[in-house]
Amino acid sequence: MRALITGINGFVGPYLQHQLKAEGAEVYGTTRRQSSCKEIYQLNLKNQDHILRLLNKIKPTHIFHLAGLSNVKESWSNISETLETNTIGTINVLEAVKKYKNHVRVLTIGSSEEYGKISDGIYKTCEKTPLNPLSPYGTSKAAVSMITQNYHKGYGVDVIHIRPFNHIGAGQKKGFVTADFAYQVAMIAKEQTDSNKITVGNLASFRDFTDVRDIVRAYHLLALKGFSGEIYNVCSGMAVKIEELLNTFISFSSKEITINVDPEKLRPSEVPHLVGDCTKLTELTGWEPAIPIVNSLQDIYQDWIDQL
Repeated sequence: MRALITGINGFVGPYLQHQLKAEGAEVYGTTRRQSSCKEIYQLNLKNQDHILRLLNKIKPTHIFHLAGLSNVKESWSNISETLETNTIGTINVLEAVKKYKNHVRVLTIGSSEEYGKISDGIYKTCEKTPLNPLSPYGTSKAAVSMITQNYHKGYGVDVIHIRPFNHIGAGQKKGFVTADFAYQVAMIAKEQTDSNKITVGNLASFRDFTDVRDIVRAYHLLALKGFSGEIYNVCSGMAVKIEELLNTFISFSSKEITINVDPEKLRPSEVPHLVGDCTKLTELTGWEPAIPIVNSLQDIYQDWIDQL
């Protein structure tokens, strides 16, 4: 495997790079900024010709298209940018692949946010669950999933669309729920704040969390075994209340902590319950999550403690 990871310097990119290299792959990456690493190239995904030139230079067998905007809350403040970056960027990659003379498999990374608000009576979402995104981010990823179908059916592009549910781990930036909780609790533990108060958003919703190391293992397996034109969920299949995550982080500290709900952290529309079904992935590859969520939370918390 000669893998090209777009957005390799994001949260998931380094984990995927490590996973692929451990399996013997050659790994190259792209980033918006210049890099001192010779395997990482600066690339503007708005330019199809630049993408095609890079494909001709690297000659990848697989492209993992991770690049894009991924913050649900921030997508409400950057609707146009979110839609353009995630959809047009993907189209440009697929256009370059269509023109590329050698065969390459593309894995586009979507999101559980494509499903949005699920109909009453559905506890777990499978790949056939109707899409009903409730955020600009979710809408952009739903569009990507449809675009991949266009290119597969219309042009025969070898593309697989993956819908990961919430993935967590050390190194995730603030703006995501576990990183925000862990950072605030760590700040209090290290006595680097004037108040033992943390601010939170909606604690009542339920989500499906998987360690990022398990997520990238699934990506690798799908690159090898997935069927072209198909869509696959990657998730734990377990519902976790956001309040439980917060309580777990608080338990890591010996400090007394006060919780304050901040209206600014609430989204304009909130999905109350979103849990996935990964039966399709498991039956094909044998994949299942291996890292308990409490271990993931401990790693995230310790990472912030070490940084502060």
